[in-house]
Amino acid sequence: MVRGKLVVQLVGAKGLENTDFLNDMDPYVILTYRSQEKKSTVASGKGCEPEWNETFVFSISEDAEELFLKIMDSDSIGEDDIVGEAKIPIEPVFSEGSIPITCYNVVKDEEYCGEIKEYSEREYEEENLGGWKESSY
Repeated sequence: MVRGKLVVQLVGAKGLENTDFLNDMDPYVILTYRSQEKKSTVASGKGCEPEWNETFVFSISEDAEELFLKIMDSDSIGEDDIVGEAKIPIEPVFSEGSIPITCYNVVKDEEYCGEIKEYSEREYEEENLGGWKESSY
């Protein structure tokens, strides 16, 4: 089982459905890879076209297939609202080494409700050879 790091650049989103009635929503993203969960900052008042430009790093193995993104709207009163979700296949990261900046559909209740943009790449961990490193000698 090959291990390494999955580096995810969360760029932004567009065309999201506003879940706030009186104000622009305050979206953030929960990124989940297997049991690892990361949370973006809240894009306060950015509404339906937020930008994050944040980087997240996950430890990876080749047996997981998708990165899950859940877009939420931060509310000061009551629970945060779910804006939508996106599934990002990471197989291309294993075969190609990276995925260029790509837009993925955001879906809620099986209906399209916007797009989210991200970039992913894989970083390999050095193999531990018992205190020795390979050399060119």
